[in-house]
Amino acid sequence: MLVNQFDQIITLIKQSQNSALRLVNKELINLYWNIGEYISNKVENSEWGKSVVEELASHIQKTEPGIKGFSDKNLWRMKQFYETYKDLPKLSPLVREISWTNNLIIFSRAKTNEEKEFYLKLCIDERFSKRELERQISSSLFERIMIGNEKLSPVLRELHPNISNTFKDSYIFDFLKLSETHNESDLQKGLVSQLRNFILELGKDFLFIGEEYKLQVGNSDFYVDLLLYHRGLQCLVAFELKADKFKPEHLGQLNFYLEALDRDVKKSNENPSIGILLCKDKDSEVVEYALSRSLSPTMISEYQTQLPDKKLLQKKLHELFEKSKNTDGNKES
Repeated sequence: MLVNQFDQIITLIKQSQNSALRLVNKELINLYWNIGEYISNKVENSEWGKSVVEELASHIQKTEPGIKGFSDKNLWRMKQFYETYKDLPKLSPLVREISWTNNLIIFSRAKTNEEKEFYLKLCIDERFSKRELERQISSSLFERIMIGNEKLSPVLRELHPNISNTFKDSYIFDFLKLSETHNESDLQKGLVSQLRNFILELGKDFLFIGEEYKLQVGNSDFYVDLLLYHRGLQCLVAFELKADKFKPEHLGQLNFYLEALDRDVKKSNENPSIGILLCKDKDSEVVEYALSRSLSPTMISEYQTQLPDKKLLQKKLHELFEKSKNTDGNKES
């Protein structure tokens, strides 16, 4: 009994420590913002140049030798940081919620304001480390999520209004080190053995339930390759793995599993289950035809075992946006 009470005190201590760290970080980002603003104004008014900033860095080092992080290179970064966000009132509050290291990564690697906003919010929600954030940007997470949003079926959107930014059009499993001739069993075993990396690629709201999850229907047993639960959507998510190209008949099997999950496994307070068919390759037109009359909340994604070509994904995303604009324009006319 006393142990439980003591644990409550420990929880209070940790909450206070976390709050203090957030306040310290916010004040630090405010400081870098203010220094960046000061230097930016001086440079804009032609009062300061490169040599003056170098003198400033040297002066700080001589005056306060114990203070680190104010080299001329970092001072220029503070200027760039301020100039990046000064005219973006929607984003400037977000930068104060994440670490300086992650801020540096985002404003130096994200190309558009939409991409910056995406990664800023993701860092706040997922509490990414530097390594995790760099991996997500290198794997073109923004482009893959945006393409995935464009391809969500009406059934999925209707059942789960908050589904945006949850699923991807393609998943990157570079951490598996699979050979080109791998089969579905190799893929499944690899994902389970690398569960932490798998969940990171899916998103931290996913909880792993099991592999080869048994479903009994009548006198027959069926097995879902991977079964997970999504906390935000409050539903079961069934992953069916195919180490070859998508075929329309794959959908029938997944739809059957979803029906069994909703009848026999889903709890009354949970939302209808979602199915993700994960294929090595897919033809977009075949996928569109296959899903056009499907009433099940399913999505067909592909997986890759190497980091994707970012330029190719950006082109694909641009084409989808253009197609969406044209479709909307035709509806209005």
